[in-house]
Order: sequence, then C-alpha cells, then structure tokens
Amino acid sequence: MKIVCQKDKILKAINSVVKAVASKTTMPILEGILIQTNDNEIKLTTYDLEIGIEYIIDCDVKEQGSTVVNAIMFSEIIRKLPDTDINISLNENNLLVIECEGSLYKLATMNPEEFPELPKIEVENSIQIEQNILKNMIRRTIFAVSTEENRPIFTGCLFEVINNKLNVVAVDGFRLAWRTNFLNVESKDFSAVIPGKTLNEVNKIILDSFDIIKIGVSKNQALFEMDNCKIVTRILDGEFLNYSNVIPKNWETRVRINKTNLQNCFERISLISASSVEKEKKYPVKVSVDIGKITISCTNQTGDAKEEMLVSTEGKNIEAGFNPKYFLDALKVIDDEEIFVDFGSNISPCVIRPVDEGEYTYMILPIRLKE
Repeated sequence: MKIVCQKDKILKAINSVVKAVASKTTMPILEGILIQTNDNEIKLTTYDLEIGIEYIIDCDVKEQGSTVVNAIMFSEIIRKLPDTDINISLNENNLLVIECEGSLYKLATMNPEEFPELPKIEVENSIQIEQNILKNMIRRTIFAVSTEENRPIFTGCLFEVINNKLNVVAVDGFRLAWRTNFLNVESKDFSAVIPGKTLNEVNKIILDSFDIIKIGVSKNQALFEMDNCKIVTRILDGEFLNYSNVIPKNWETRVRINKTNLQNCFERISLISASSVEKEKKYPVKVSVDIGKITISCTNQTGDAKEEMLVSTEGKNIEAGFNPKYFLDALKVIDDEEIFVDFGSNISPCVIRPVDEGEYTYMILPIRLKE
C-alpha cells in the first residue's frame, strides 16, 4: 500500500471515524482504524461492535492495499504534521510508514482480515432530511436522554415517522423533550430508538448545511448515510414511553413569558441552588404564579434568592418545586421570543410550549418542596 493525501482531508476523515474506536476492549483490533484503498480512494473504518463509521476520501493511490493501525497514535501523528501532502505506505516489515517534509514515523500494524465487518443492513424503512435540520433536532432533544443503564431504552432517542412527519423524543424519567419536523420526501411510518451515544457522534460529523442525510432502519440496526460517510448502529430493544399520552393536554395555570428573561432568572437562581454546602442534597427552586406575576426563589445554607417578573397569567395561582437545571436545558435550545409555561397541580408536570403551533414541547416533573 502506498498513498499520498492532503493533511486536511485525511485529518477530517480520521476525526470522524475515531469516534467509533473502542476505548475499553479485550480485542486490540477494535482500537484500530482499518485503512483500505480502492482505485483513487481510501476508506477509513472503525467499529466498537455497537457503532461503526466508514469515511471515504479521494487521494493519490500509488499502490493498492489495506492495513489496521492504532487509531489514537495514528491520529495524533497526523494531527501534528505540517499542513501539506503526507506520504503513507506499508513497508516489507508490515510497518506503516508516515512521511511528511522532514518527519518520518513507523507504526506497528495489525492484520486487516481480523477486523470485524460492519453489519450489512437490509433497510426496511428510510427517510431523507437536511443535515442542518437533523443536527438541530438532535441538539434540542439529546440532553434529556437518560444516563441510567438500568433502563436501556431511555438511553436513546425515539425516531418516529408518522404522516410524513419526523418526531424525535428523549425522556429520562424526570423530563421529556420532543421536536418535530415535516419531511419533504414521502416516507412510510416507522419508529426506532437510536442510542444517545450514536446520536452524539452523528451530530459531530454532520454539517450545518442543506446537504441531505439518509436514515435507514432495519429490525435491529440503523444506518446514517452521507456523500462520503456511513454510520451504522444497533437499535435499542424495548418499549419506549407512549409520550403523546404522557404530555398533559390541559392546564390549570398558564404563563406567557419572555424566554430570555425566564432563562436569565433561572441562571441567577442556580448560583444559589447549586452552591449548597451539602453537595449530596438537591435543593429545588420554588416557582410561584400569582395573578400577573411569577416568582422564582430558593433557600439553603448558602443563602436566599428571589426573582420576580410581571407576566401574563391565566388560571389558578400555583406553587411548585423544580430542578432549575431541567428548566435551563430546555430554555437554552428554544429560539422563540415568547413561550407558554403550563402547570397542572403542584405534583403534575410543567409543560413548555410555543405560543403559536410549533415544533417542540418540553415537560419537566416537579420536586416536592419541604414544608
């Protein structure tokens, strides 16, 4: 194998595939990048047995071949080389030789035939969506994915297509995030729960552009396809929450409020609520709604804090406790100037909705306040 490629091209490919390199494994081959030539292209592949990434780039292939090299060492060397053409070859001792200007490195390699094949996916259902739309939908829901491994199904996002509309839903038992978007290309209804880890990596690779990404699903695998990159991942097994039945349709108290002002209030209140001397204790903030006014307050050993805002209110007065982080996570990903914040009772969920029919809903469960 002998190739010449531009540093920026191969570095972009390495940065994309390195996200699927196994970190803790008894199989050293999974810590490597599989490098394969094909005419005037090279394909880089990584696979940790849960997520696999392929990335293809054009380059000058002098001699065909394939090898596997330790991903971390290879990427660090390439990253630190000068911004010019890099010569990469396999010598007679099966060492990967990397040459660039005055730099020369030789790395041990592994047998490419031992590298596991990525799953072959028989796509049953698929959609096409602009990368920037998918990027935003993931970013605005992924924070609500559970990190608790005892409920694996909630460690992923539900991707659900109904009536040519894509819904992306995340839930962790304390809050729920839902985003929706109409699809331009006719698609069949389907649903699949994709691991949050995969979606985080997909989001780092896809561009904030109008370029199309295809998402295909089979019974237990999902495939994300772009022009020069392919990502395969397992689908999570289990029954996802019936979210449409969980989100309250009605409210007892409604507040119409400036999103930025509310976010700023929660950020200031969090300075007190998060600074408790007893770190293991969680101190909720108290949200009180009176006619034309909302008050957010917190008391602990550090001190007291109170924020008041004059707002438009409808319905009953209410007082409930909440984790301010959950409010902030939702508010930070909302672009609207004004929002509705709806309450039921002091023990039922709070729901953040758009003022006009919109593309999102965020639900937050309350925390019982100490008497």
